[in-house]
Amino acid sequence: MDLEVKGVAAARSQTQLYSGRKNSLKDKFSPAPRGTVHDAPRSQPTLSYIMPCQRPYIQHHLNEAEQDTIPEDLPAPTGKYKLKYQQYASEMKDGYKQYIQRSAEKPKPGKGPEANKKVEGACLDDLITLDRKALLQQGYADSPYHRRSSAKKSDVETVALEKKRQTVAEQMMVDHLSRIRTNSTLTENDLSQKVEFEGRVLSRNGRDACRELIGFFFAHDQSLTVYEYRMFGKNRTSVLPFIKKDVYCHQYGQRKGEQYELGDFYTGATLTFLSCDHPSLPKSIKENALLRLRITSIDQVALDSLKAASAEPGREDPVSQEAQDQLVLQAIQEKLKEQLHTKGVRILTGLGKYFQRLDKEGNGLLEKTDFQQALETFHLEVSEQDFESSWLILLGHGHSQNKVDYGEFKRAIFGEMNEYRKSFVRKAFMKLDFNKTGTVSVIDIRKCYCAKKHPRVISGHSTEEEIKSSFLETLKDACSKPDEVSYGEFEDYYEGLSVGIAGDEDFVNILCTPWGI
Repeated sequence: MDLEVKGVAAARSQTQLYSGRKNSLKDKFSPAPRGTVHDAPRSQPTLSYIMPCQRPYIQHHLNEAEQDTIPEDLPAPTGKYKLKYQQYASEMKDGYKQYIQRSAEKPKPGKGPEANKKVEGACLDDLITLDRKALLQQGYADSPYHRRSSAKKSDVETVALEKKRQTVAEQMMVDHLSRIRTNSTLTENDLSQKVEFEGRVLSRNGRDACRELIGFFFAHDQSLTVYEYRMFGKNRTSVLPFIKKDVYCHQYGQRKGEQYELGDFYTGATLTFLSCDHPSLPKSIKENALLRLRITSIDQVALDSLKAASAEPGREDPVSQEAQDQLVLQAIQEKLKEQLHTKGVRILTGLGKYFQRLDKEGNGLLEKTDFQQALETFHLEVSEQDFESSWLILLGHGHSQNKVDYGEFKRAIFGEMNEYRKSFVRKAFMKLDFNKTGTVSVIDIRKCYCAKKHPRVISGHSTEEEIKSSFLETLKDACSKPDEVSYGEFEDYYEGLSVGIAGDEDFVNILCTPWGI
């Protein structure tokens, strides 16, 4: 009985193969006998697989068919296509390298200490690569883009800032002279004896950190108030009280419980309030017991005038009481800056993620052992004496239950960029966060980031895509979520980058050039 199966054929009735495309239909079947093509062994069963000796014959005719389909007049690829292919090839190579590195990081069962050492070495190589890619951003420091356009932009910003201050000041005067009831009779002259300052909320929450706050300290009764300025679109604005006018005391630090005085107001000072005393605050701020406001700029002329009028001979400046603590912390910061000089981005962003994972309760407070373990994990050398000194200073600032806020710990141990630099970080994030949600998607960051003015792109040593991919890779490494970046993570990235930048204008160029601010 003759059988015919797909891929398997009967020995005697197997269908003969056609010789290929080029053979004419007139040739029909090959005149050669079946056995002369490939003889089957005598022991072959009735049903059998195609023998290996058949494959060269079939492959030969398939190759002929393929060759016939290739056009002979195919034009050479253009330069644009070659560039796209090179970019695609580099992306594929990078992705494969990352896959290999991730695979190497996974410990394999049954391996000894030598295998673990290899994994640690692979991780170290990967992190060093991230450091190099992060340092590419420093190339913008020499970019002439910001120097050419800064004068024109600064004039526009100055006019807008002055208009904003005037709007808030007028609203404050209207509120306290007519609409808001006060226990004492206030006159316009009393309210004019004031110091105006701008501030921001110390928070990793993007919506809170980017609030525009303007405050006033009144010399006649030592009271203060803070307003929030909001802008909707291009023309619509709103001015609302953020901290009501009253006399307040320090809620944190060596002077906890003491009333705020004129000497407590300067650029970089931190004002603390109990969030429970202000029920109108946003819910995200009331989740923390303490509200911290950082003074970002102040009317220095008015401040000097009021200080001269209220100076008392022989009276000690209240700020100098904390000078000794500041000297201790500054000495520690200088030692750590040397370790962070070329790897600040990786370490500070890594610490942010590390502390966030340890903060199970979500209140930002961690124990002493947590901070010691963090320093050891990131190979940061801090002597036991320096650590104990800083810990006692932080505990003396009012922390209870032997726990410290990890944001305060980072600011105390590593320091932070000045408020001039920080203002540009906030501007860049506010431009990206056009929906004011406090987070920015990686897709929006890719769209807004422009590498055209990078010196390596201008010189032809790198492409725009290479610079952009390097930035996104190092930024995403700092994020807890793969598809979005929070304000805290964005701030940590530039905080680490700021460590290696000596000049303020160079740092401003690094932000202004790629983000167009």
